[in-house]
Amino acid sequence: MAAVPPTGRVLDLACGNAPLWPALGDRPYIGMDVSTAELAEARRAGAHPLVRATASALPLAPGSVDVVVCSMSLMVLTPLAEVLAEIGRVLVPGGVLVATVPDRRPLRWADLAVAGGLLAALGTGLGYPGDRALRRLPAMLAGAGLRLDGDEHRRYGYRLGSRDDADRLASSLYLPGLPPSRRRRARGYLRALSLPHAEAPMPIRRIIAHRPG
Repeated sequence: MAAVPPTGRVLDLACGNAPLWPALGDRPYIGMDVSTAELAEARRAGAHPLVRATASALPLAPGSVDVVVCSMSLMVLTPLAEVLAEIGRVLVPGGVLVATVPDRRPLRWADLAVAGGLLAALGTGLGYPGDRALRRLPAMLAGAGLRLDGDEHRRYGYRLGSRDDADRLASSLYLPGLPPSRRRRARGYLRALSLPHAEAPMPIRRIIAHRPG
């Protein structure tokens, strides 16, 4: 939220259950997602208005929003070039894109053991459809008429203080097609780590760009 400009019309792209909405106060807001289940949860939480749409075909007029926020979703929105072109189209001149995606760095030495144990339990690595495209992000932003302002890599920690914490993290992992037995093993591994001060490393990449005026 710190990178989101304090005023203007906000498009919460791939909003999920709209955790951003309560933090925006009275600012004009529109939540958009392709999942009817996630939008139903967002609606129950009070978020509005909400629209079901794909990120590559936004049902908005050109220059209709001041800020596009895309939290932990840009890596699964495809094709990324078309998604970024749509973001550039709906932003006003001077409008801002703020996005976060999972990253592989930075990590601490102690994180390597935790991450290695999780990957061993899963029997596979973690990856996303947009990983390759995100490596070419500055050029892709430029192709969409956007200018990169910030590209930061930070480490956060997800506290594993209880079995519920472990279960939430295991359920959140993007692993389409993973056998249920592997996900259960990962859940068990994370539960075994659950201590008052245990945490799983969460490297995050934060991207800030704008549409030149």
